[in-house]
Amino acid sequence: MSSSKPAVAAPVAPKVPHRIEQLGRVRVDDYAWMKDDNWQQVLRDPKALRADVRDHLDAENAYTKAVLASTEPLQAALFAEMKGRIKEDDSSVPAPDGPFDYYARYAIGGEHPVHARRPRGQGDGEQVLLDEDALAKGKAYFHVGGASHSPDHALYAWAADQQGSEYYQIRVKDLASGQEVGAPIESAYGDFVFSPDSQWIFWIWRDENARPAKVFRRPARGGDDTLVYEEKDDGMFLGVGVASDDSHVLINVGNQETTEIWLIPAADPTAAPVVAEPRRVGVKYSLDHWSDRWVIRTNDDGAVDFKLAVSAAAVPAKATWRDWIAHQPGRYITGFATFAGHLVRAERVNALDRLVVMARDGAEHIVAFDEEAYALNLEGGYEYDTTLTRFVYQSPTTPRQTFDYDMATRERTLRKTQEIPSGHDPSRYVARRLMAKATDGAEVPITLLMLKDVAQDGSAPVLLYGYGSYGHAMEPSFSIRNLSLVDRGWIWATAHIRGGSDKGWGWFLDGRKEKKPNTFTDFIACAEHLVAEGYASKGRIAAYGGSAGGMLMGAVANLRPDLWGAIIAAVPFVDVLNTMSDTSLPLTPPEWPEWGNPIEDARAYDLIESYSPYDRVSAQAYPPILATGGLSDPRVTYWEPAKWVAKLRESTTGDAPILLKINMEAGHGGASGRFDFLKEIALDYAFAVWALERDWVR
Repeated sequence: MSSSKPAVAAPVAPKVPHRIEQLGRVRVDDYAWMKDDNWQQVLRDPKALRADVRDHLDAENAYTKAVLASTEPLQAALFAEMKGRIKEDDSSVPAPDGPFDYYARYAIGGEHPVHARRPRGQGDGEQVLLDEDALAKGKAYFHVGGASHSPDHALYAWAADQQGSEYYQIRVKDLASGQEVGAPIESAYGDFVFSPDSQWIFWIWRDENARPAKVFRRPARGGDDTLVYEEKDDGMFLGVGVASDDSHVLINVGNQETTEIWLIPAADPTAAPVVAEPRRVGVKYSLDHWSDRWVIRTNDDGAVDFKLAVSAAAVPAKATWRDWIAHQPGRYITGFATFAGHLVRAERVNALDRLVVMARDGAEHIVAFDEEAYALNLEGGYEYDTTLTRFVYQSPTTPRQTFDYDMATRERTLRKTQEIPSGHDPSRYVARRLMAKATDGAEVPITLLMLKDVAQDGSAPVLLYGYGSYGHAMEPSFSIRNLSLVDRGWIWATAHIRGGSDKGWGWFLDGRKEKKPNTFTDFIACAEHLVAEGYASKGRIAAYGGSAGGMLMGAVANLRPDLWGAIIAAVPFVDVLNTMSDTSLPLTPPEWPEWGNPIEDARAYDLIESYSPYDRVSAQAYPPILATGGLSDPRVTYWEPAKWVAKLRESTTGDAPILLKINMEAGHGGASGRFDFLKEIALDYAFAVWALERDWVR
């Protein structure tokens, strides 16, 4: 390995001290100027960005490009490999609904899918419903959120975001004429539903701060919007749905710890919504109608890993609930799906998934697999009166397999195996499940993927991936991207740390609010375990995480910079104290249940300040760091990684580069096309390879 201090000079961000006094505490933010006060307008029109901020971001992008210029051939090779594993003219398994099979397919070279249907059970007679590539032509960014046909099969609606700001425009097309009907719906969330009678669309309006605030109803073929529901609490998210048996339209209200659901009978879609069970802080529930009863999944009454209840009432208030599938600690009920004669519940035990199929008479059986680490997921369908359900099975070594499963006969039919055009031999690889010991004795799962012949002597480079927030589990799935590193002798490791729900909802609760530091120390424990077991060496581990996982990256950079040979922080949530103190930002009030409210609660302020990556940057030798972001990102604003990089660069005592790459034409998810997105991943991976090949002054 060789020393490689960048030959080009890094941008030096001006320091403009900004004093903030809060709850009797004072902090000074030298880089607060990077936040454009007109950020709401920038979300809708990136050209509105203040000139000095744009100049700084352009300079950062140019610096990153110059420093990583030598990796461009590797980036190109990585991109070609990843693209070569994608079947370019791929298509989904058709989903039957009445007289049609609905599916999506890609054209060779296409970045976006074509949505189509054909007569049920036939291989021809295709009707194109939506051609995303045609709509995206000439646009720097284009993403379709919701897209669906009306229950009577006469209309097709879709929500499109042309900026990455997550302000969607909903359009509706008459499938007989091919013409759009009604005016587009503006400033919408990407979530909408048709009423079961196909006469109405229920949609969600986003306010000037990009928060979902109101539910409206509009005639499906165009007309005036009628306010159906308005949420007064800025801390709540909104969603809309339809019960599986088409009996009700559902309005879902909630945040990370509290839920409330409102019901509108399908027989009277213009009726005012009625609340099922009023919100109670700390109580979460979801529900669906199963022909003659409601089924409720809830954590109420201390059911940490959730239970199922039933109610025969027209409005299923808590007083009418009867426990049905009892709570079992360690058996996390992640969800369920109802069909006319069956109910399927998804469960996770010790970071492995299984499905439990129950007939209406109560008889049940389990669907599971034997690999050491795998992912098993229900895949939604349109039909209720059927004995068929669909699930997807995959593992780090096994490409996605889509099965139709007859719940009555227990027959599995393999409908599709993910095709890898460039070839994939699962026998070359091995997936392993390890357990690291956390500082408090908790056992933290780690999933490994490597070539079978990789020596367990610490010589292999390792990429350790983590997230650990919001209860999201890191499922051991198949990835066409990760193989590009693994095929080069890397070990890909996923840390199933607290803050996720990998080992149940209690695993999430042990990594939030006052227990948030467990997320960071768990990740460090995973790295140390890999070193102790001979899979890794200190300083030869690339840490990788995005969004809240980017906050994880910032925290472990501050806590143990010596462990990492590189850190990749994608759209990182690193300015936690400032963001959670800014009520104008879209996600701030809704996320106080996750992090605490530092505006009103001194304990929350002190806790967040103790780990907030931006606030805890100090004079020490940081490893090479690549931070990425999107200018139109409403979730993690562009100034978070920009400020963090400036402060890191000012503070580090080593010579490792601190790099920033801002996509000036995208938001939280990066580039919108399936191939353009891979170019961003190729940059991340090339940076990791490049960084671990060099010696940096520590």
